[in-house]
Amino acid sequence: MANFYTDNNDLKFHLQHPLMERIVQLKERNYTEKEEFEFAPQDFEDAMDNFDKVLEVVGEICGDVIAPNAEGIDSEGPKVVGGHVEYASGTRLNMDALIKSGLMGMSLPRKFGGLNFPIVPYIMAADIVSRADAGFVNIWGLQDCAETINEYASEDQKAKYLPQVAAGATMAMDLTEPDAGSDLQAVQLKATFNEEKGTWLLNGVKRFITNGDGDISLVLARSEAGTKDGRGLSMFIYHKKDGGVTVRRIEHKMGIIGSPTCELVFKDAPAELVGDRKLGLIKYVMALMNSARLGIAAQSVGIAEAAYREALAYAQEREQFGKAILKFPAVYEMVSTMKAKLDASRTLLYETARFVDMYKTLTHISEERKLDPEERQEMKTYQKLADFYTPLVKGMSSEFCNQLAYDAVQIHGGSGFMKDYPVERIYRDARITSIYEGTTQLQVVAAIRGVTTGAYLAQIRVYESQKVAPELSFLRRALIIMTDEYEHAVEHVMSVNDTEYVDFHARRMVEMAGYIIMGHLLVLDANRDRSFLKSARNFIRLGKSMVRAHAGFIGNCSIDDLSAYKYL
Repeated sequence: MANFYTDNNDLKFHLQHPLMERIVQLKERNYTEKEEFEFAPQDFEDAMDNFDKVLEVVGEICGDVIAPNAEGIDSEGPKVVGGHVEYASGTRLNMDALIKSGLMGMSLPRKFGGLNFPIVPYIMAADIVSRADAGFVNIWGLQDCAETINEYASEDQKAKYLPQVAAGATMAMDLTEPDAGSDLQAVQLKATFNEEKGTWLLNGVKRFITNGDGDISLVLARSEAGTKDGRGLSMFIYHKKDGGVTVRRIEHKMGIIGSPTCELVFKDAPAELVGDRKLGLIKYVMALMNSARLGIAAQSVGIAEAAYREALAYAQEREQFGKAILKFPAVYEMVSTMKAKLDASRTLLYETARFVDMYKTLTHISEERKLDPEERQEMKTYQKLADFYTPLVKGMSSEFCNQLAYDAVQIHGGSGFMKDYPVERIYRDARITSIYEGTTQLQVVAAIRGVTTGAYLAQIRVYESQKVAPELSFLRRALIIMTDEYEHAVEHVMSVNDTEYVDFHARRMVEMAGYIIMGHLLVLDANRDRSFLKSARNFIRLGKSMVRAHAGFIGNCSIDDLSAYKYL
């Protein structure tokens, strides 16, 4: 099979972004760890070579092990045995291969057995694994929960749990309950401190928990008796070996079948408090969710890559009326648009990952020493960008992922409806990406602040100010016109001064900003590598029509028109 890293030049292109030198220099603390750890990089070139080699291993395992196992896992699925999850046989083989290759705890510090990778190469690995099997990445990829432990847990807890993750322990985040889906303030799982045992005990039910029988779980629970809102919730670490939790059932799902989605029953399950009481939702879950949303964006891009490749290969091979169907305009337009959306999703994914890398690394450094004024401002700038870009990339990339999966099946025709072809599974796996870790509608709720505060517009102006080759100026002009339409649409909505009116048009305004930002990023990519020019042209052409349509709808929909959409 192909190596899923080396057969995709776009990955190495994004890994070599100019900002990576600054990210790596900060992450490696100016390469001072080379004195303490044998495998720490000597300099930037050494670090990049290390990322490249590790990602090549990921790509090889994905091509030789994970992708070939995907159909079998989808057919077999996990099951409950004695109150615990038993993975499908292929899942166990996948985990063994990745653990033996040292690909757990990728972003954790070396002192805990991790690779100390920045977010960018870790997210790239998730992108690659998702292309191979979107369901499996929900097991392997939950290692990013360890980042929350690394950021907020005590030193003793870090030393206890993080080496286990680096050695292969699986993870889960236990947030959702039967009566508390997206509204996590309604969580009722009780946490009470038992003086006699000297530990917290958890009691209640969690539902829709991805990889719910993982070895180590972060659990959101109500620690403050009598409270009903988010201020009564705290975060806890639970270890499976301590007992007290049983798997009541595994949900029977449409897709990502290899990933067990569990209903869990907690009965006096011992757990450890993470950080401070009452900050479970307000602080820790927000960090956990942002990390998860970036992971789902990577999953979406990986699925989109798989869908595009399957569609292209089929369109090249399938002949009708004496020629390959790829030669028919109706098909080659679909395939080219798929590639443009894929490239747009990926460039936004890695732009967001770089922003997250910068602010998180500077935040960790600020706990070790005082930042100078320039560094502190840099940290604030990138944190703001990461906060606004995370819901944008999760929302846009998951919607595009679903569109690509749909189009891949359509290009296959009747064959795509059959289980004989991978697109049938890809289509089912794609559907969840715009639902879990916050639906697209909830991403819009988070992203609309980037519209109303002018944050997206300010960053668009930054992109406009960056020089590009003269032959790309026509694309830049198109984006400037799109931005003008976006700006006028936002001004119109805000001038009405009605919250419901803003909420009604929020999705349209966020999408407009997304198309413009992704268009700018593709132009900058094309400026570095002309292989992106075709996607940049096609995506901006698509974006122009979408922005114009949204602007037209907004301009022709007054606040009085909202009543026509309301149901009593």
